[in-house]
Amino acid sequence: MTPPVTLGTAPAAETAPAAVRPAHRDGNVLRWLCAYTASMVGDNVYYIALSWAAVQAGTPSQAGLVMAVSAVPRALLMLGGGVVADRFGPRKVVIGSDAVRCAAVLAVAALLFASSPGLWPLAVLALVFGTVDAVFMPAVGALPARITSRTQLARVQGMRGLAIRFANVVGAPLGGLGVAVGGAAAAFGLAGLLIAVSVPLLVSVRMRGLPSDEAPGPPAVPEPSAPADDAPGHGAPDSGARKAAPTAWRDLHDGLRYIRRHRVLAPLMVAIALGDLGFVGPLNVGLALLADQRGWGASGMGWVLAGFGTGAGLVSLLLTARGRLPYAGRVMAIALLLGCVAIGSLAYVPAVAAAVGVALLVGLLAGLSGVLCGALLQTETDPAYLGRVSAVAGLVSLGLAPLSMPASAAAVGLWGTGPVFVVSAVVCGLGGVVALCSPPLRRAELPT
Repeated sequence: MTPPVTLGTAPAAETAPAAVRPAHRDGNVLRWLCAYTASMVGDNVYYIALSWAAVQAGTPSQAGLVMAVSAVPRALLMLGGGVVADRFGPRKVVIGSDAVRCAAVLAVAALLFASSPGLWPLAVLALVFGTVDAVFMPAVGALPARITSRTQLARVQGMRGLAIRFANVVGAPLGGLGVAVGGAAAAFGLAGLLIAVSVPLLVSVRMRGLPSDEAPGPPAVPEPSAPADDAPGHGAPDSGARKAAPTAWRDLHDGLRYIRRHRVLAPLMVAIALGDLGFVGPLNVGLALLADQRGWGASGMGWVLAGFGTGAGLVSLLLTARGRLPYAGRVMAIALLLGCVAIGSLAYVPAVAAAVGVALLVGLLAGLSGVLCGALLQTETDPAYLGRVSAVAGLVSLGLAPLSMPASAAAVGLWGTGPVFVVSAVVCGLGGVVALCSPPLRRAELPT
């Protein structure tokens, strides 16, 4: 195992072996991947257990409120979570987050085994999960840059996509099995144990040190002449930022300014926001309403979702195997444009078999644009800012995009599925237009 390297201080000869080692053959990266996968599977089991326990303990409306409780602190605290990840180091934050989530889930499992306390412990658990997720998610986005070289970040993004698809496929059946065997208490216990598996694995992961890992405080601001990560296109803040008081508010302001001044990240965030806003509504609420109108039933909707998941998983596998794709910015923009056409056409497919084929195409194109957006975000961002940059991207995906779901449902009731899918597709396609109209983003490449 190659020893950890301190960025910016080690000679080039010492960093060369680590730079050429493929991430999917690096034991350090694989330990992180196993930890991340276990945590994500545990998350899926947790959500099944929470929804089942809430439905059993209260009315459907009360259960819906319990499920929605975690979204509020996650949206409100996400930007602050990015500051925490950058100030204290992402590994510490991820380990602490998983430890807190594990303890909270196991405590509720024990409480449900011993008694029937009602909805209040479920609401508290959801609130804790949402609060912890606000720091966990930005830290997860910042961690890959600390465990592998910049040339392998795109491959790691593909591996992360595969882990998410695996967790989605495996987590729900495991949660259902836990509920069937021992009720919600057993399912919560299983979720806690899966999350617990990630902690020792994360402790064993070796880190590439950055100044923000040495001691609490604001991340070092790269010099304008710094090589590689501060090449043209990386909008480093001016030297006045490093003279400011090292407060969390100043760190947040610097992170937002870093994104705004960055020639690639600024349009990339707009493209991500438009793509998510146009994609989330049709592929969640809209698809359920479409399946009901067409008479496909729940099984038909499941097949359509399976087609989408298969396409997205194949793209993640492709990036994992290849490590990079040429013309990343241009390919991402074109995939967004073609994907919006596929999304719009989904509402006009009469047969479920054809809908599965279209969904497979949507998964391929949306998966390609999504994984390239994530890879460009990872490779274009200075590692000292990845927590805050990931927090902004997460806020867009988890805070703004879900707002389109109730709007999509109401619009379908007024105008039908066809027009709503078309409008959503246009919004998604605007993300591709933004990418094509931004020369720095259009010409962006993944590192070799």
